[in-house]
Amino acid sequence: MTSKLSLIFVALLFGVLMVVQKDACAQTKPAQTKPVFEDGQAQIVDGFSDSSKWVREELWVETEFDSDGDGKLDRVHVAVVRQSQTDSEGLKVPVVYGSSPYFAGTSGSPDYLWNVKQEVGADSPPRTNQPHPPFGKTPPGISNGLVDTWVPRGFAVVHSESPGTGLSEGCPTVGAMNESLAPKAVIDWLNGRAKGYRTVDGQEAVTAPWSTGKVGMTGTSYEGTLPLAAATTGVEGLEAIIPIAPNTSYWHYYRSNGLVRHPGGWLGEDIDFLYDFIHSRDSDRREYCNSTVRDGEMAAGRDRKTGDYNDFWAGRDYINVVKNVKAAVLMAHAFNDWNVVPEHSTRIVEALKGRVPVQQYYHQGGHGGDPPMIMMNRWFTRYLYGIENGVENDPKAWIVREGADRQEPTPYADYPNPDAQKVTLYPTAGGLQSGMLSAEKSGGQGKETLVDNVSFSGQVLASAENTDHRLLYTTTALTSDVHLSGTARVNIRLASSKPAANLSVWLVSLPWVEGRRPQGGVITRGWADPQNYKSLTESEPLNPGQFYLMSFNLQPDDQVIAAGQKIGLMIMSSDRDFTLWPTPGTELTIDLDATSIELPIVGGKAALK
Repeated sequence: MTSKLSLIFVALLFGVLMVVQKDACAQTKPAQTKPVFEDGQAQIVDGFSDSSKWVREELWVETEFDSDGDGKLDRVHVAVVRQSQTDSEGLKVPVVYGSSPYFAGTSGSPDYLWNVKQEVGADSPPRTNQPHPPFGKTPPGISNGLVDTWVPRGFAVVHSESPGTGLSEGCPTVGAMNESLAPKAVIDWLNGRAKGYRTVDGQEAVTAPWSTGKVGMTGTSYEGTLPLAAATTGVEGLEAIIPIAPNTSYWHYYRSNGLVRHPGGWLGEDIDFLYDFIHSRDSDRREYCNSTVRDGEMAAGRDRKTGDYNDFWAGRDYINVVKNVKAAVLMAHAFNDWNVVPEHSTRIVEALKGRVPVQQYYHQGGHGGDPPMIMMNRWFTRYLYGIENGVENDPKAWIVREGADRQEPTPYADYPNPDAQKVTLYPTAGGLQSGMLSAEKSGGQGKETLVDNVSFSGQVLASAENTDHRLLYTTTALTSDVHLSGTARVNIRLASSKPAANLSVWLVSLPWVEGRRPQGGVITRGWADPQNYKSLTESEPLNPGQFYLMSFNLQPDDQVIAAGQKIGLMIMSSDRDFTLWPTPGTELTIDLDATSIELPIVGGKAALK
């Protein structure tokens, strides 16, 4: 009996010692480093902030396409930056992801742009292809963008190079399907559905056990296009995107209502120039890519003669696959972006409303411009970490008002402003000087003729007291501020002296005061090819002297026109900064009695009066 009691006592004593030891270990074991959220936003965490401890790795992800025709699936170059705790503590984190064709550098010179000095509707003079960008310029880790912002807040950051650029295999195609499937493959890899390898041609596998599988994408311009491109594949795991000034249709980028129209600041650019500009991959597949894509598909489909919408352009227009988007979209753009014009964003948003969570941020500046950090943080925190911060109940539109700081946008129920109403204005005779623009239609105004001359800029023409190179019609001076919100539309009945002509329309605020918007200058613009008066997919040469009705949208806008200004409709032919430059002399005759403009005015006709 004594022996048994002794054994029981020893066992109890051993158990107590084990509990004490376990408690001691629990007291000395450091707490796991975790993300911190306050006010619905991910906060900077000290344990995530030492960049010297971050885990950095590079790999190649295998895609589902072979765009360079070598018989093997293309692999894209990927870089990861993540917290050390994803290794040491088994921490799993979501990803903020950026993809680009620019990371390895670009090539480009005005010498290789298309020569715009040609007649409208004629074959373009040949363009000399650019020399390739310098090879081997991809920096270690691909890019430092996004890293300092998101890694300390508990997100991993991933970058990838687009097909045919830098160290990624494949051909650049400027908007074709492989540019959508490449980021899809990276998202699939982050979810364990695609293969990653340590080298471009090896078999040593790399996985992402540290990833939660939830991904958000963002970027500006081309880099803002790729988040939308990935989203249109419907890939599982892409929870949210923040496209900033995205190009959502290459036809809308290089054409406008059937007219050959170049992006602002890049007169003479077309899709094949952009192909050369980004084709930075050093590979024996370069000639295959050039002959198949640039000199094959692009040469056959771009159609600089008519500018018509066709299958080539439809395959590079994301509106046609936007129904596949599942990600929450925070769209950002500028109303004075004349490179990637604002319709690129508004058209996608309108198609997504009611289907996925959508929020819009717009400012009054030029190309680019991130939303305020608080908006981006709340967006990614809600949809990547699942923190219920109520972002889906926030105002649907945030617009930076004239003269305000971009970090302080004004909230609105939506864009366009729900209180905006279409108000139709009609021109009266006198456009060579300045005719009236009135909400009351008066017949018998007759016809007026302008003579094309691309030598004069739009600003010069809008400011001229008398010229036959444009027609100008203005309201009386506004007695109070007028808020425009939405898309203006013009209806113009015209005749041309030639079978083809440019048609350009500016909505302006006068008097023009340089650098003091909105006290004077361009409100919005629009361009169209009269040969497409029936359809955007088929041109028809004009019969000189015959009248045709053209109806088309100007670029969307949201602007408050100050009291004391006049709102002016200016009609001209060639736009020096955007269109082809035909020989001066083409005449456009406008039937004033069948011409009007519809303005989206907050408060409607009463507000204009």
